[in-house]
Amino acid sequence: MRTEPPPSQWGFPGPGRFDPEDDLVAAGADLEPGTLLAAYRRGLFPMPSGRRGDPMLWFSPVRRGVLPLDGLLVSRSLRRSVRRFEIRVNTACADVIDACADPRRPAGWIDPSIRAAYLELHRLGWVHSVEAWRDERLAGGLYGVSIGGLFAGESMFHRETDASKVALVGLVRLLEDDPGEARLLDVQWRTPHLASLGVVEVARRAYLDRLPAALAAAVPAAFA
Repeated sequence: MRTEPPPSQWGFPGPGRFDPEDDLVAAGADLEPGTLLAAYRRGLFPMPSGRRGDPMLWFSPVRRGVLPLDGLLVSRSLRRSVRRFEIRVNTACADVIDACADPRRPAGWIDPSIRAAYLELHRLGWVHSVEAWRDERLAGGLYGVSIGGLFAGESMFHRETDASKVALVGLVRLLEDDPGEARLLDVQWRTPHLASLGVVEVARRAYLDRLPAALAAAVPAAFA
């Protein structure tokens, strides 16, 4: 059951005030549940700067990474891997976030404040983990924010080959439970790894134009 938190005390700038060439669109505010949900509903997401004392940074990429639900590229080897794992939802969200936050990973950005904020959103029913299990061990997974038909992926990890990709395949299947809905799978930025799975770039304006319909769509049954 989702709980709508109190509204944020902060206001975010509208697209008319975004620098057309800069992914960074705001700084400051807090990570209260109402603030985070307000940001995602406007097409923004937070990332810390990595420097102690700096304000939180808020991004709306000029070129947004999106995975079309009918565009996921599943290789023959990945199809075989899918059969090796069991997909579970929300059985180990804290463990998934902690694995994604492992400081040994390059370019880590999930600090204690981010961890606490997203676990609180999980408690309120807005953050979900999709997990790949094998032999009763968490082998990989991902987590993200679900609002209506929007799933905003935050991070993914694997401990076994292909386990994070299998979790992504599982997520796409969960989002496809009602093909008539205007679902949107946002992955923030298109990396070479994500591009190999079918992620494409869309212009910021195009993403923001699609967002209202996605937010108004039904929540996938697995996340309701």
